[in-house]
Amino acid sequence: MAYILVTNNDQVYQMYSEGNDRLLKKIDYLPEKDLLAVLIHVRDLIHQGHELLTHPLTGSIKPYETPFKSICINADKGPVDFSSVTIIEGAIATAEKFLKDKRPINYPESILDDFRLIDLSLINSGVESI
Repeated sequence: MAYILVTNNDQVYQMYSEGNDRLLKKIDYLPEKDLLAVLIHVRDLIHQGHELLTHPLTGSIKPYETPFKSICINADKGPVDFSSVTIIEGAIATAEKFLKDKRPINYPESILDDFRLIDLSLINSGVESI
C-alpha cells in the first residue's frame, strides 16, 4: 500500500528521503512545526480523503514531552474515512489538553536526539506493518 509520511523529525526525513522504500510516495517534512501542527496537518489531509495508517499518538510519551511526531497516511484519496477523522481529532484534543498548561521544555540537544530516535523507531515499526 502506497503511503505519505508526515514528520517534523529530521532523522525520519533523512532516512526515508533516501528513496529505499518504493511504497513511500511523498514526505511532508515540517521541520519548523511542533507536534500539534503535525497533527493538524494530518487532520487536513484526512479531510481531503487520506486514511490513517499509523496511530497519531503511538508510544507512551506525552505530547508535551516530545516535539517530534511522524505519521503515515494512505497516499490514495477516497471518501473521507470517519474512523481516521475520529482518531486524529481525538489525538489533537489530547495534545491540546496536555499542552494547555505546560510550557515547552527546553531540552538539551542530546535529549532531543533521544526523542528523534524514539520517533524514528516508532515510525519504522509502523511502516513495517504497512
